[in-house]
Formats: sequence, C-alpha cells, structure tokens
Amino acid sequence: MENDLWRDHIVINPKVMMGKPVIRGTRLTVQFILGLLAHGTTINEIIEEYPSLTKEDIFACLFFASKALETTEFIPIQLEVG
Repeated sequence: MENDLWRDHIVINPKVMMGKPVIRGTRLTVQFILGLLAHGTTINEIIEEYPSLTKEDIFACLFFASKALETTEFIPIQLEVG
C-alpha cells in the first residue's frame, strides 16, 4: 500500500469511537482489527464476519499501525539476556 492510500480507508473523528482510528464508514477500530489478526483470525474470516470490509481495509490497518510505530519509542516489558 502506498504511503497515502491508507487515508482512503482509515479515518479519525473525535465523534466516532472517542477519536480512535477506524475503518471509513464503520465503527471498527484499527486496534480491534489488529487484535483479531493477532489472535489468529484470518483476513478472509474477518471479511466473512464483516462483509462490508475489503482486504484493502485490513491492509490499511496494518500499514497505519506500522507507520504509527515508526515514531513511537517501544520499551519491552522484559529484556532477555543471554
């Protein structure tokens, strides 16, 4: 997905889901979609459950998250030594 194409899919509106990023035209947050994927739900399963979504919507969530993490300092809970 090109740098700005995610903007066609992800929106932030303070009046929708308390300003969390959501998939345009839905109340499904990027966080919710990422959580489904993290728990092993496939893209096809998500689309079956939410038929108004497209693969591009899901990829936009992943792209949005990757861009958001570029400027966030991540501190691991526990460093592994060894």
